[in-house]
Amino acid sequence: MTTTSTALDSRLVGFARALRGHGVVVGTSEVVDAGAAALVLGLEDRARLREGLASALLRRAGQRQVFDDLFDVWFPAALGERSGVHAEEPPATLQDRRARAAELRDELSRAMAAGDERALDALAARVVAELGALANAADTGSFSAQQALDTLAPQTAIAGALARLQDAGLDTPGGSGDGSGGSGGAGAGVSGPASGQGFASRFTRDELRSSVAAFRRRVETETRRRNAEARGADRISRYAVRAPSEQTPFLLAGPAELDELRGAIQPLSRKLATRLAARRRRASRGAIDIRRTLRRSLSTGGIPIRPALQHASPHRPDLVILCDLSSSVAGFSRFTIMLVQALAAQFRRVRILGFVNRVDDLTDRVIGAPPGSDLGDAFEDLSRMTRWHRNSDYGAVFADVVEHHLDVIGHRTAVLVLGDARSNHTDPQFDMLREIASRARHVSWLNPEPARMWGSGDSVALGYSEIVDMHECRNVAQLREFVSRLLPV
Repeated sequence: MTTTSTALDSRLVGFARALRGHGVVVGTSEVVDAGAAALVLGLEDRARLREGLASALLRRAGQRQVFDDLFDVWFPAALGERSGVHAEEPPATLQDRRARAAELRDELSRAMAAGDERALDALAARVVAELGALANAADTGSFSAQQALDTLAPQTAIAGALARLQDAGLDTPGGSGDGSGGSGGAGAGVSGPASGQGFASRFTRDELRSSVAAFRRRVETETRRRNAEARGADRISRYAVRAPSEQTPFLLAGPAELDELRGAIQPLSRKLATRLAARRRRASRGAIDIRRTLRRSLSTGGIPIRPALQHASPHRPDLVILCDLSSSVAGFSRFTIMLVQALAAQFRRVRILGFVNRVDDLTDRVIGAPPGSDLGDAFEDLSRMTRWHRNSDYGAVFADVVEHHLDVIGHRTAVLVLGDARSNHTDPQFDMLREIASRARHVSWLNPEPARMWGSGDSVALGYSEIVDMHECRNVAQLREFVSRLLPV
């Protein structure tokens, strides 16, 4: 019993360390709570243990995916090859691999048509063992989920599964399973057999696509489990588990990650709006008036029990956003602009100036659009933001702002610059940025590149950072921190 408890303690500590490595805040008290929950729940029911540890260790819903991935690494469903799963030796030739993949695809079609979860789990283990084994890692027993899925091509099993359902009479209006629903008789309740079966086929096809996506996740989970045994859970946790969406760097986010980030805008904006309003209320109380406080303290023996405050007049500042929309940082700028669009009510006036190497006013097209609407046209039309070439030129942009847009910047204006400060070896024109900073209440620069890369290559970030406050803003977590704590309100 003592040995089991010690092993569980070490597993929980390593699990918590892996969570912290992916941006999940886990303290000592949470680890103690997780250990107590594990002792009460026991290790027999893995699903129950997963939910118990999640309730003890997680604080945000957006962290659940990384928790589940790491849980599968540190608390695997099996050790070595699964019992009851008889995987054959990996094929030696390309022709044999293709033949084996065809056999496994046929089994996948049968399992999806039957909705057999246990068969899908066993099949995922076989796919990893037979198609995912790396030829150059025989001594370590490493596996590749990408190799296995590319060879299997599970999406091509949808047609086979759909055909099996149709042959069984399950893919018909009503889904009775006896084949009678496919006749499209007078009592079918649809305009004709073709339209009813077409609707049912589309509905079933969508379900099968979801089943294929779930099978892909099974293969990835099984691959991580097998690799963790060979290379260690710590290593696999660092390199084989995707970070949560709020920790995904803007510059490395693919289409799927950007869709997740766009879906997080509205709930994030509501939280940030509440924080900004609270900051404004606190700021309206003003600073301590030393002279009046000392006068009041005379009546209490020199002890300043009742401090006097200099009440500041509450006001909402103007906000001007100067955003780089060139291809290198377009995703970061677009996400930040959509977030500011949702927070526009927190400012007296918002102006959005987009640029590549020339400035274009996007305010009407962005702020005037309903929240959540498609802003692709405003961001993708770069014809008014470029001259002669499509490379960013920060010096020319700042000169353009001073010449044509300086009237929108005043003593109550907060200027927010979005960009990587890579000017393609053109003149940075530091004096133009100084002119902008001298007129504004405050200028902040959000740079999506890591601070260690500032000044490398054609980056002039270090020079600009001497004029204005430049902040590293690589992901949603850092953007939330800036808006809630540092954005002038």
